[in-house]
Amino acid sequence: MFKRIDHIEIIPGDFDKSLAFYTDVLGFVLKQRMPVNHAPMEEIAYLKLGDTVLELMRVPTAACATSEPWSVGYRMMALQVENMAEALEHLELQGVPVTWGPIDLGDSVRAEIRDIDGLSIELRQWK
Repeated sequence: MFKRIDHIEIIPGDFDKSLAFYTDVLGFVLKQRMPVNHAPMEEIAYLKLGDTVLELMRVPTAACATSEPWSVGYRMMALQVENMAEALEHLELQGVPVTWGPIDLGDSVRAEIRDIDGLSIELRQWK
């Protein structure tokens, strides 16, 4: 019946800066970008990383949501990395601070960063 999560939608505060963050910093590939005539949405972009698809939506009138980690709603997206040390070094060179970790959990190593809107992104290296 249900197969998998098809995509995740994010409404960023600054569409262009978020698009650059997810492609230039995190390595997502822009698959499609198009205008949308469906107010208040003006544009969408589909980004792909492995089998994961992220949809960014340009909504100029979007209200800010809370990014408190323990509030109801979106908590974080998790990205699997091949090598945590290399990933963190890359992020540091891009000016992206680690907000938590890295912590060795036995079967994995886990760290967290935030995107430009403050949304948490988990990084996980499985052993």
